[in-house]
Amino acid sequence: MLRDILLYAGSIVVAGWGIAHFFPTRSVIRSFGPISDDSRKILAMEWIMEGLTLVFIGLLVIIVNLVASAQDSIPTIVYQLSGFMLLAMAAVSVRTGARTAVLPMRLCPIIFTTVAAGYFLASVL
Repeated sequence: MLRDILLYAGSIVVAGWGIAHFFPTRSVIRSFGPISDDSRKILAMEWIMEGLTLVFIGLLVIIVNLVASAQDSIPTIVYQLSGFMLLAMAAVSVRTGARTAVLPMRLCPIIFTTVAAGYFLASVL
């Protein structure tokens, strides 16, 4: 029961955070002021790719939890690898976006680390 709560809650948070990336993309790019067309495209690509990655992680964990047997080792591996990916993303965020004055960017490492901790805990329950 606690395992499912941790997995579903974390997945909803991380996928929701990923979906939230899609809406402000244009305004985020505009906030950089006059930049080259190539820089605009790269910025859009990176912003959207992070959102897609987060949605993928959230959906992957939900789907694996729904279809895999609790006795199977694959769910544990998926939950732990997803947690490690979120920790890697948190590490990048700590060194980059979290150093800005933009509040959502400062929240990324906290959100990623919290969900990763939930995934790790769920993987041992």
